[in-house]
Amino acid sequence: MSRQPRTQNVTTDAGEARITWITSPAPRLVLAVGHGAGGGIEARDLKALAAALPGHGVTVALVEQPWRVAGKKVAPAPKTLDTGWRGLWPALAAPGLPVVSGGRSAGARVACRTATELGAAAVLALSFPLHPPGKPEKSRADELLGAGVPTLVVQGGNDPFGRPDEFPPGPHTLAEVPHGDHGFAVPKRSGATEEQTMRVLTDAVAGWIASLG
Repeated sequence: MSRQPRTQNVTTDAGEARITWITSPAPRLVLAVGHGAGGGIEARDLKALAAALPGHGVTVALVEQPWRVAGKKVAPAPKTLDTGWRGLWPALAAPGLPVVSGGRSAGARVACRTATELGAAAVLALSFPLHPPGKPEKSRADELLGAGVPTLVVQGGNDPFGRPDEFPPGPHTLAEVPHGDHGFAVPKRSGATEEQTMRVLTDAVAGWIASLG
């Protein structure tokens, strides 16, 4: 059984951020995951990972960026998001374990952009926004391809920000959540429940983390 979540406020150059720790009873690494630009750590995929991974030796750190902690509705520029993530990193590394840097959507971009600089062991990119909806020419593939560490992309099959078959080849691993949209919601006609969908996601992440050694 994992312990009760513990919150920690961290002062960064972008403002005060917050980490919610869900500690594994026998941790071998930390998975730090940030939220997207349109929501917080209550996202279904982040909640599912926090519930499933501590039993696999992974302490999960759910990260709230300063703008979210301050109650603002709109995320700041990518540069400011990166500043917040950098400021959080010493707290994430404090347990003395390897840290997998992760996030969903905008948070995945932050993780990719800063991974090498911060010494992340790997990157988990949930719903990586490969391009704005309907604008495939505005690709952000360079951020993903430039992560410089082992990277897992978990992408919904119907994500308007980039379907799995749109991703370029590269040094990353790609796992598909069938029928999932950008938030990994699936239509009822798919026949899959949210619980089944989240199991696909958490199994993919747990298996990938185990392969990191």
